[in-house]
Amino acid sequence: MTTIDTNPSRIQRIHAAFKTAKAEHRAAFIPFMTAGYPDAGRFVTVARTLLEQADLMEVGLPYSDPLGDGPTVQRASELALAHGTSTRRTLELVKELRQHTEKPIVIMTYINPVYAVGPRAFMRLAVEAGVDGLILPDLPPDEDIEIRQLAAEAGLALTFLIAPTSTSERVRIVTAACTGFVYAVSVTGVTGARESGALSEVPALVKLAKAHTELPIAVGFGVKDARSARAVAVDADADGVVVGSAFIDAVVAGQDLAGLAAQIVTGCRKD
Repeated sequence: MTTIDTNPSRIQRIHAAFKTAKAEHRAAFIPFMTAGYPDAGRFVTVARTLLEQADLMEVGLPYSDPLGDGPTVQRASELALAHGTSTRRTLELVKELRQHTEKPIVIMTYINPVYAVGPRAFMRLAVEAGVDGLILPDLPPDEDIEIRQLAAEAGLALTFLIAPTSTSERVRIVTAACTGFVYAVSVTGVTGARESGALSEVPALVKLAKAHTELPIAVGFGVKDARSARAVAVDADADGVVVGSAFIDAVVAGQDLAGLAAQIVTGCRKD
């Protein structure tokens, strides 16, 4: 069984965020935003707005072939890339965010950008930017031990994904490789807001994951409002709630981001 690392480090900063949320009887609120969207300047403003209520922040590294992302995040990535948001520019934006917050910041990235820069160089640049961890949605953790070793040397947390289709054995392998938290995908498919009924498989998935690890379990894909956040935080007893597409849609529509975040935080409460 994977246990929580207690050494003071970037990893510990992530664990501390989940512990604080648990002590306050709620799931940790984890907003996602694509780096450089809708442009570099407004990204920082949007991210800072979300960070005011977040426990930790997930920043998406724009990628040209985001197989796990739905239309909303794909469009955000395309626009960010069109504005010149490269891997290095993404890390520069994280560095700018780090000047305004001590909360954990994790990068969601497909593995190709990491290989393009070079895994060792990527880890070094991430640390220099103030990144606390990486989420690698398309990397089977048992197929690239070097990435895990380099992340450990750099003190970066690693998070891999499990899904409703994951077998118990697969969940065991994936959770054993995680050092930050475990990312449970709520549905079989891509990112995007869905009706709360689509989250029906989450309780069983969270229960299965908790049978294999003591690390926090965060659920993403399909959470869009207080109701769906509650389905994850309370009904499924998840430790964290990840929300992305709903915030990107809100930016497009010019809606009140802070208000939407506050509603979702309310849904994260367990009492």
